[in-house]
Amino acid sequence: MRGREPPGVARGRARAASPVCYSKHSHRNRAVTCTRPSPITPKRYVALGDSQTEGLHDYRVDGSARGWADRLAERLATRHPGLLYANLAVRGKRTRQVREDQLDAALALAPDLATVVSGVNDAIQPNADVAEVARDLEAMYQALAQTGCLVMGCTFPLPTTGLSRRVAPRLSALNDAIRAAAERQGVLLLEIDTVPSASDLRLWSPDRIHLNPRGHGLLAAAFEGCFLGAAEGEWSEPLPPAPSVSSARAAADEALWIARYLVPKLVRTLRGRSSGDGRFAKRPALAPVAHPEEPTSA
Repeated sequence: MRGREPPGVARGRARAASPVCYSKHSHRNRAVTCTRPSPITPKRYVALGDSQTEGLHDYRVDGSARGWADRLAERLATRHPGLLYANLAVRGKRTRQVREDQLDAALALAPDLATVVSGVNDAIQPNADVAEVARDLEAMYQALAQTGCLVMGCTFPLPTTGLSRRVAPRLSALNDAIRAAAERQGVLLLEIDTVPSASDLRLWSPDRIHLNPRGHGLLAAAFEGCFLGAAEGEWSEPLPPAPSVSSARAAADEALWIARYLVPKLVRTLRGRSSGDGRFAKRPALAPVAHPEEPTSA
């Protein structure tokens, strides 16, 4: 039985702004705030996931995707020189595909640190089976953790704008399932949905699915902060008030989003196609982390 709920885990009340971590290194595997640093010195970091982890909408000057996982690896490498890093993520993949296509490859790389971030591509489907998605995530958590690897994951912010809000109930259910799986498997979980600014469109690309460079940077900082045991940081600071937008402008923006992003996504889904068809991981082998390249384009 739990006693008082830890900060950031809400049960019928407002959530705190600081994310919470669940960690196999915490006392009795209970939820703890991000105030206890990870006991490991990472040497082999492997990232699993979809387009967010691949780094879409955060591009280097040569046009290649960077993203939060690359940024996290760069941050960790400054503290731990010699860190090796692989990124197995492929855009458009659902969680079952991540499990089938990336888990064995990740295990073969024998990481001591892994991030598993997946589920949004499932949740945006009207017929999404949240329980099945959670089972696939937990299977990956368990398989990696059983090797002694420290596994990190995160929940997802809930959309608050226009038609995209219809996904919020499924994402909320998925977040709860992720929390439960993370606690059972001792995963270090970053609860991004407890950070109010995470849903702010200023951190997201126009498609409202992918983070923009600023958002990718803040997510990397949040993962690093959770890894280091920092309960607060640049990622948890509120954004300044957004400029007011007229109802007419908001309606026009919504119509543009539907035409430019929602409709093509629905058409691909109905045709059984994915943006990841024919694509492969951008960084399938462990390699040293290059010096970060600034700036990245929006």
